[in-house]
Amino acid sequence: MPDNVPRAIAAPLLEWYDAYARDLPWRARPGANAPEPYRVWLSEVMLQQTQVASVIPYFEKFTSRWPDFAALAAADDADLMAAWAGLGYYARARNLLACAREVAALGALPDTEEALRTLPGIGGYTAAAIAAIAFGARAVVVDANVERVVSRLFAVEEPLPGAKPRIYALTDSITPDARAGDFAQAMMDLGSGICTARSPRCLLCPLRERCDGFATGAPETFPVKARKAPKPQRHGTMFWAERGGQVLLVTRPAKGLLGGMRALPTGPWEATPPGLAEAPFDAAWRMLDAHATHGFTHFNLDCMLAAATIGEHSDAAEGEWWPIADIEAAGLPTVFAKAARIFGRMRCAD
Repeated sequence: MPDNVPRAIAAPLLEWYDAYARDLPWRARPGANAPEPYRVWLSEVMLQQTQVASVIPYFEKFTSRWPDFAALAAADDADLMAAWAGLGYYARARNLLACAREVAALGALPDTEEALRTLPGIGGYTAAAIAAIAFGARAVVVDANVERVVSRLFAVEEPLPGAKPRIYALTDSITPDARAGDFAQAMMDLGSGICTARSPRCLLCPLRERCDGFATGAPETFPVKARKAPKPQRHGTMFWAERGGQVLLVTRPAKGLLGGMRALPTGPWEATPPGLAEAPFDAAWRMLDAHATHGFTHFNLDCMLAAATIGEHSDAAEGEWWPIADIEAAGLPTVFAKAARIFGRMRCAD
């Protein structure tokens, strides 16, 4: 079917959504009054690059501890970063706090896409989602799930990411004026539970008869994706400095990867293993027969691990000494938490 032919998408999709909408802690029921803007904003920031199942416990923890913009704006930076640990993409946490403080100063979250985009951490997608879901505005909301659904509805053959402008325009063409927030969430739910990346459940889809991808007999081939270049490999060394049942932790620079987070000392992550060249201070470091690995968005990391025990009164190191028995409460980012667990197992084995 040509792109310029109107399609009856919203009505059957909203009817399906009214019956099968996911029950999520930040949502209002279909057709109900819009949910609290704070909860919509918080969930949308957390959902950037992170799956719903991972977000739910963090969302519940955050809303229990910081129930509104004012409470979050008053949060200590280190406390918030520790609470965020494990959710990944830590620039979101820094922007979250900056945004909460700006909204608290404004008195309320803006209700237009244009104004929302001026706030820290809110880009085009997030602004559209908040405007539609929290404020009922007609906005074109395109996340990965919506992108997949629309590319199949219209059998878009142009590969991503080049096809993004066309997919946005096609989404605009089917977005209704009324219930735009429910429509956006219905598209997300359809992509999450029915129009999945692999093995789409087309027989359960309310849009099956309107879908060009289904008509091809191979809907799973959409969206077409360009071949990804392999991620570069980086190497580093993490250092476990122990004294009197405590381990040395440092705070990473505010700007950059994992900025503002507590972490084990480590030198730069480079193309070749640095060994002990980047040790934080002179000590009897010993290399362990273990590695901590992690996949970041743009590179894979492989870190060697080095350990040393230093004297009780040593002042050679800068940082904070954290009780090893309570290391999980430090809020270490995932890659450093992995390393800490390895160090812990090796300590127990000694």
